[in-house]
Amino acid sequence: MTKHIFVTGGVVSSLGKGLTSASIGMLLENRGLSVRMQKLDPYINVDPGTMSPYQHGEVYVLDDGSETDLDLGHYERFTHSPLSKDSNWTTGRIYSSVIGKERRGEYLGKTVQVVPHITNEIKSCIRRLASDDVDVVITEIGGTIGDIESLPFLEAIRQFQIDVGRENCCFIHLTLVPYLKAARELKTKPTQHSVGQLRQIGVQPDFIVCRTEQHISSEDVDKIALFCNVPRQHVVEELDADFSIYEVPLSLVEHNLDRMLVERLSLTKAKELDLTRWHEFLSALRNTQTDVTIAVVGKYAKHKDAYKSIYEALVHAGAANSANVRILRIPSENLEREETRVALENVQGILLPGGFGERGVEGKIEAVRIARERKIPFFGICLGMQCAVIEYARNVLGMKDANSTEFSKELEYPVVCLMDEQRSVTDKGGTMRLGTQPTALLAGSRAASAYGTLDVQERHRHRYEFNYEYRDRFIDGGLVISGSSPDGKLVEVVELDEHPWFVAVQYHPEFKSKPTQPHPLFKAFIAAAVRKRRGANDEGEK
Repeated sequence: MTKHIFVTGGVVSSLGKGLTSASIGMLLENRGLSVRMQKLDPYINVDPGTMSPYQHGEVYVLDDGSETDLDLGHYERFTHSPLSKDSNWTTGRIYSSVIGKERRGEYLGKTVQVVPHITNEIKSCIRRLASDDVDVVITEIGGTIGDIESLPFLEAIRQFQIDVGRENCCFIHLTLVPYLKAARELKTKPTQHSVGQLRQIGVQPDFIVCRTEQHISSEDVDKIALFCNVPRQHVVEELDADFSIYEVPLSLVEHNLDRMLVERLSLTKAKELDLTRWHEFLSALRNTQTDVTIAVVGKYAKHKDAYKSIYEALVHAGAANSANVRILRIPSENLEREETRVALENVQGILLPGGFGERGVEGKIEAVRIARERKIPFFGICLGMQCAVIEYARNVLGMKDANSTEFSKELEYPVVCLMDEQRSVTDKGGTMRLGTQPTALLAGSRAASAYGTLDVQERHRHRYEFNYEYRDRFIDGGLVISGSSPDGKLVEVVELDEHPWFVAVQYHPEFKSKPTQPHPLFKAFIAAAVRKRRGANDEGEK
């Protein structure tokens, strides 16, 4: 029978439940077990697709086109668990499903209530990931214990343990043990209260993972175990990682969490833990031979989670190139100032991420110009590719009015326009070109060289595209269209020959990068930045 692990959080938000859940999944996978990952979010939005990055961080897109929480990015980077729309459920989706059933008469005239109808729907979402070939399902419950929005989910997992049997179900509670500098001591009382609230609901944690800035003393571990009703060895310290988030699994191994989970759930198929590849990655990350500075010029650069997957992909590519990647976050609207432009000219690479809306676009276009004219390695993603096309049209092809119809409807040169399939769309949520789409690459191009193949599958999230009517004019003007949809109607990749490394893509390659499998384009981009750093910045080098 599939075993279930539920991860909850207490005391404060942003403790890192997603990272902890992903780390547990990675450890169990490296013990030879089949793992599935899932997050249940308490907000009423159907998905995060229409939410501001300032509120929710990046929107992480899956192969099937689902727009999901950024924690699913942690799941994919740490594990090989296949993710789908069933991997992220929100209160909005749950209620929409229940209301739909009520409208169809599926409840046979009954009064629809939170218990049992909403909780049954939540339980059915959890069961969807369980099957004969899955050993463990890890379900993260979003929010913080004590929040009113989380109560239906907590009630559902309380019931779930009764349905499947306590022996097949395990609860892990992640909590904060704060350090008070004035008193020079850690405080366990918030953890006690958090677990107390959880127990009032009917959920008794099997393990308590304690986020902390300082090592927890033996006395404090005893206190937490006593008042939270868990064995002493089940109080697991998760010290803040000084070097990298990728050290978190090692911290859990140090406290034997993986072994205790195997014992608690009687996972008889589990093998000895093998973290060879993970240690190799961390060793490469620690023992770099050079530093490179990459400017990420974006609308949401001030918010660290808005481009989370991009930052992590740069780290992965840095390790693969023995390079320590220093990220310079530049809000694109700041490029109107001379001092910011000067700082941009001194980096080893410029990356333009995706985004929506007109604010900051002219700054992005200015960043493209600097990268192109100064021969700085350049990587454009989604809107970053569209800005590259606009800049080339204006400053190389002489189309001074060139722009996207997203920003101006009356244009002489609409080199970027709304996709045909989007013209009749009125709803905002879940209606873009989403999910994995095929791309055919041009033989001999930088993109093809990086991938090592001519056929790739990448994830998309956009409404606007390169205007096909201008395709020949761009090609005649020197822009290389190195990737297209298989039917040739959609431009997916553009690049420049007379440049050390200039590649821009319509899709989001950052979503497919892993620590032990860096994305080929990010790897090639950082390699070009290293060459620039070392002075081997020969024009046309591929």
